Amino acid sequence: MKSEPKRETVVTLKKVFPRRAPFLSPKDIAGLIDQINREKPQDALGELELQNQELLRTLEELRRRQDELRDLNQELEDTNRGVVALYAELDEKADHLRRADALKTKFLSNMSHEFRSPLNSILALSDLLLGHSDGPLNSEQTQQVGFIRKAANDLYELVNDLLDLAKVEAGKVEVRPGFFELGNLFGTLRGMLRPLFLSKSVSLVFDIDETLPLIYADEGKVSQILRNFVSNALKFTERGEVRVSARQQEDRLIIAVADTGIGIAKEDQERIFHDFTQVDSPLQRKFEGTGLGLPLSKKLAQLLHGTISVESELGCGSTFTLSLPLLWEEPASASLSLETPESGVPILIVENRADTALMYSKWLRGSGFRMVHAVSTREAGQRLQVERPALIVLDSLLNGEDSWNLLASLKGNDETSNIPVIVVSTVEDPGKAFHLGADEYLVKPVRSEALLGAIRRFAAGHEPRILIIDDDEKDRYVLRHRLRAAPFEIVEAANGPDGIAKALTDQPSLIFLDLSMPGMTGDEVLSALKSDPRTKGIAVVIHTSKRLAGYGKSAR
Repeated sequence: MKSEPKRETVVTLKKVFPRRAPFLSPKDIAGLIDQINREKPQDALGELELQNQELLRTLEELRRRQDELRDLNQELEDTNRGVVALYAELDEKADHLRRADALKTKFLSNMSHEFRSPLNSILALSDLLLGHSDGPLNSEQTQQVGFIRKAANDLYELVNDLLDLAKVEAGKVEVRPGFFELGNLFGTLRGMLRPLFLSKSVSLVFDIDETLPLIYADEGKVSQILRNFVSNALKFTERGEVRVSARQQEDRLIIAVADTGIGIAKEDQERIFHDFTQVDSPLQRKFEGTGLGLPLSKKLAQLLHGTISVESELGCGSTFTLSLPLLWEEPASASLSLETPESGVPILIVENRADTALMYSKWLRGSGFRMVHAVSTREAGQRLQVERPALIVLDSLLNGEDSWNLLASLKGNDETSNIPVIVVSTVEDPGKAFHLGADEYLVKPVRSEALLGAIRRFAAGHEPRILIIDDDEKDRYVLRHRLRAAPFEIVEAANGPDGIAKALTDQPSLIFLDLSMPGMTGDEVLSALKSDPRTKGIAVVIHTSKRLAGYGKSAR
């Protein structure tokens, strides 16, 4: 239809002919138009009958489609009922699985206490017997005790692996990140894995890029993964080498453990990461294992935002690769922990440079001293309010602060005047330091021998004291026996309240604490110790049958 103001209206009707119709020329069309014009229109009744017939056909088509729609709706309703029933069944099964998982966790928790306690006692007492601490054993007795210890150790490792896997699956494993040097970790692994060298024809090689920066991750979990890789490689390599290499790839750390051993078939390379799965081979039969090491390593790598991959070929060795981010989280939210986890006499280090403080903390490890770190004079004052150090190492330059005022205030205060102070500076000005009361003056760069020698000289007489809080007499006996050669004074407490009282009066440098005690539990004792300013700074080692952050009474 086309219509404009003050003009005629034109209505155009278009009819599409079927394909079988003949072609119409303009002349043919003109003839049809003439024929239509000559025909007389039908009457109204005939037109109404025709329209009624068309309407009946349309209604019949609608009725047919309505029936199809009703059948489809019925089918959909049946399907929906099936889906609802399926969802209900899935919910029921999921609930069963949740209850089973809770029961499994409860069982493993109970097993942790019920199995680990007697196993710890067996291992500890067998160690004492094999160490001939109470007299020599004959060869037959030594062999028998060795068999007992090996069987207990195998069961102990199985329990530990099961507990570790259960904790990871339950989301109860915490990542404790911190900065560490990969070279130091490799050195520790080299010494730790030395007993696994089964043949002189196999060499263990550590190849590290010396330009690697400090790594920010959970060092304990990285070490656990690599120990598993290297121990497996040493077991299944009869000759050649096991090479551990590390390199940086953009913002990730790539650690590869390659061996020249028996290799793994292509179809088995995925199976080895399944629980309790071991590849059958002549070498495999020589070694006992649980088949849980690699699955646990894979889950630990995922916690560290990393991945594990394997490349291998039968008879040509294997390469296991661990890929980790250099920084486990954003540097802005990462806090540098410089407190050494070892026990000892507290030494206050006032140093604002993180790299220097990290160096000091490494020097103090294993020396019998424990580092207490402060980055400013104000923080040093706060540290002194909660803990009395045996000695203070003071940097003369602290981001523009005048540390000489701190030295003068320390020596002018009756409560701190007798604490030895070692001043460390980049300039040679010992006269000013000694005039203000310093006991020693060292010029940077300081060598470890010089600093440790000065600390030992001025902190002499501070004999470390260790407090053992444990209700089990045999566990106290075993621990006391192990520490008898160390230069410590041993104090014991058989329950929580007695232990807290002795911590207040004796002020030990280190506390060994059992968590599973009747009455006042170890968790309550730890909370009381850390909430009291007088005992807050005392280092506490959890020595318990409970599995906690990788430590336990298994430590030997």
